Amino acid sequence: MWTTPELTIRELDHRTSDGIGVTLLWNARTNRVSIAVVDERSGETFQLDVPGADALYAFNHPYAYIGSEMADSALAA
Repeated sequence: MWTTPELTIRELDHRTSDGIGVTLLWNARTNRVSIAVVDERSGETFQLDVPGADALYAFNHPYAYIGSEMADSALAA
């Protein structure tokens, strides 16, 4: 479980599939949601903040979510 000594970050859900672990986290202090992704085979990890409305989609499809975020930022530029 991902927590700090002050218990400000709480694990809401976790899943593992084909060596990829995805954790849905909530920061009680800031009321923000994030996902943490760990690829156990390559050792690569990333964590990103997500709007609450997108949290379930980002949790279930982290690579598609990050791809759509990159496309949106490219269109805005």
